[in-house]
Amino acid sequence: MDFSVKNFTLNFGPQHPAAHGVLRLVLKLSGEEILRADPHIGLLHRGTEKLMEQKTHVQALPYLDRLDYVSMMAYEHTYSLAIESLIKTNRLYNRMVLPIRAKVIRTLFLELTRLLNHLMAVTTHALDVGALTPFLWGFEERERLMEFYERVSGARMHAAYIRPGGVSMDIPEDLLNDIEIFNNSFCYRLNEMEEMLTNNRIWRQRLVDVGVIPLDVAKDFGCSGPMLRASGLVWDIRKICPYEMYKHYDWMIPVGSVGDCFDRFLVRIEEMRQSVSIINQAIRDLRIISGPVKVRSGKLKQPYRSTLKFSMESLIHHFRFFSKGVTPISENRPFAVTEAPKGEFSVELEVQDNTHSFYRARLRAPGFFHIQALDVLSRNHLIADIVTIIGSQDLVFGEIDR
Repeated sequence: MDFSVKNFTLNFGPQHPAAHGVLRLVLKLSGEEILRADPHIGLLHRGTEKLMEQKTHVQALPYLDRLDYVSMMAYEHTYSLAIESLIKTNRLYNRMVLPIRAKVIRTLFLELTRLLNHLMAVTTHALDVGALTPFLWGFEERERLMEFYERVSGARMHAAYIRPGGVSMDIPEDLLNDIEIFNNSFCYRLNEMEEMLTNNRIWRQRLVDVGVIPLDVAKDFGCSGPMLRASGLVWDIRKICPYEMYKHYDWMIPVGSVGDCFDRFLVRIEEMRQSVSIINQAIRDLRIISGPVKVRSGKLKQPYRSTLKFSMESLIHHFRFFSKGVTPISENRPFAVTEAPKGEFSVELEVQDNTHSFYRARLRAPGFFHIQALDVLSRNHLIADIVTIIGSQDLVFGEIDR
């Protein structure tokens, strides 16, 4: 009897719960072994870059919150740095100096956002593999973090709190104490997660030596963040090109050695511990440093509502701020890059002289580069391993599809 072996094709997603969004992954299989993985993206494309071209610098900010809807403030922060670098080249705003208190507040909430992101990444990864309990623990902590978001901005997710020139408003008086209480208890929660997962026999069997990406391959694909550091490279924009208050704080860069799913898990766990340390140092500074949380220039920030009825200049600035944005914008190409929780996120804006909007806005999302490596990561693995690999990549399709 003659037998013929035929490879067949399987659609993984976009309805699959472990696809982390609207990923359609076309798998070419030989039995259960993956021969090729072809990611099809674009199902969440909303034209963010094109929409930003029709807006002023104020109106474009909320679009950044919707890119990575797990680490919102990190992305609006990068955009704010790009606008600030543009303004510093403009002769009308050459005296713009960001207040120290605003920098510390930004650093504090950037690290709270990192906790928010890594909790989602680690616990949903565990859920995909079959561990439910860390997911329930992690979302209890995320609820408290979203409460901190709400108390400073009024919104649980899309905060629009970090803005060009500082932050929208100062933090409430009792918030620092609550963040400190959370920080102290969060270390115990991290220990519980590690106790359950790190040396768990099933967890290690599903992650160790699965989805290995060597350092040279990670560089070729443009990987960054935990994906790159898990392969052994000591690289973090917060150390290489420091911004805000990172160069004044004491913290370390966690690095892996093998570059498999297990290393990526360990790197994210250790990054959360380092974030806890940075948050404690920022709280210490905020109790000492007082002062404004926005630049002094009325042309760059929204005037205080208390002055609108008594100051003609404030009324004019208010109208111009919301109708025209920063004007006139000097002809330049501002660029800003930061270490977002998922990797390097950068914003490049192309502007023309005496215009109120952008000629071109380009956003460099880390997940877009990570998903390209999915074929290399999953080749010669089993179908069950693709769930583990996608979970370890920490993909969010708001930023990938844009």
